[in-house]
Amino acid sequence: MRTALVIGTGLIGTSAALALSARGVTVHLADRDPQQARTAAALGAGTDEAPDGPVDLAIVAAPPAHVAGVLADAMRRGAARGYLDVASVKGGPRRELQALGLDLTAYLGTHPMSGRERSGPLAATADLFEGRPWVLTPTRDTDTEVLNLALELVSHCRAVPVVMDADAHDRAVALVSHMPHLVSSLVAARLEHAEDAAVRLCGQGIRDVTRIAASDPRMWMDILSANPGPVADLLTDVSADLGETVRALRSLQSADEAKRREGTAGIEDVLRRGNAGQVRVPGKHGSAPRVYDVVAVLIDDQPGQLARIFADAGMAGVNIEDVRIEHATGQQAGLVQLMVEPRAAPVLTAALRERGWAIRQ
Repeated sequence: MRTALVIGTGLIGTSAALALSARGVTVHLADRDPQQARTAAALGAGTDEAPDGPVDLAIVAAPPAHVAGVLADAMRRGAARGYLDVASVKGGPRRELQALGLDLTAYLGTHPMSGRERSGPLAATADLFEGRPWVLTPTRDTDTEVLNLALELVSHCRAVPVVMDADAHDRAVALVSHMPHLVSSLVAARLEHAEDAAVRLCGQGIRDVTRIAASDPRMWMDILSANPGPVADLLTDVSADLGETVRALRSLQSADEAKRREGTAGIEDVLRRGNAGQVRVPGKHGSAPRVYDVVAVLIDDQPGQLARIFADAGMAGVNIEDVRIEHATGQQAGLVQLMVEPRAAPVLTAALRERGWAIRQ
């Protein structure tokens, strides 16, 4: 791949353009908002000048509702040898293109499974996709050259290619992305009119659950409008579980011992099913998450604190597998939770104490 055209210079499009430009590909940028394309160009993502002729690959980074139209326009004017999109929904755009009577041998639907709560070119980074799955949905009609161009793009972005059927992909992202986002928003919505005294009690748990609710509602309306059926099916199941959970909690309030036992069994069931599902979430080292010990360190909210902790851990020969920070509400302090292999926890604890860090159990 020597040349590429990125149509849509938001977070995903600009991040892909930055990665391609860094690998020596000449990238042309286009957007319905010329100022946004100029911003991406100023960041080093490419040039906002139109290409002289067909490029090797056109990458459409438009919202799902507009993908088919943008692709159709690019294909009809012969903008590239190959075309792909990076929308979060795959079945709908392909069917729209088929309905328009276009030759789809040069088209491949893709979806990089990466993003941020922030949007726009200023949020873009060349390493956004590094180590992340990038779904490819080829069909029997997909031209081999186009598939190879898509694989080259994924390689340049240092992502991991995953081949799936388009409709299977849409059901999967409804489960692992679209439905959880709505549930997060529903939980966060309970805080909107909550008393200040209650909100001040927020800890890491509520921050974890509501983090993705901070995303742009307009962007998510585009996504959910393109995949409503699978998301609605999943929420129907969640609604049924919620109904059973409410009934179990009401039973715990009963004066009848048998009903209280029934309620206890119902709550235990949902908690255990939650445990069983959570352990299937892939961890750092593969498909099964590893169990780590936690070394908790109290730190002040001052520059350089985290760097010192990581440096001290390195001097002790301990690899930090993961890290979380629990902020103390209203205080200039926080608890850093360092996840390490169980055998390394005593070594790290002793080393950090020796260097003056306050360890918390």
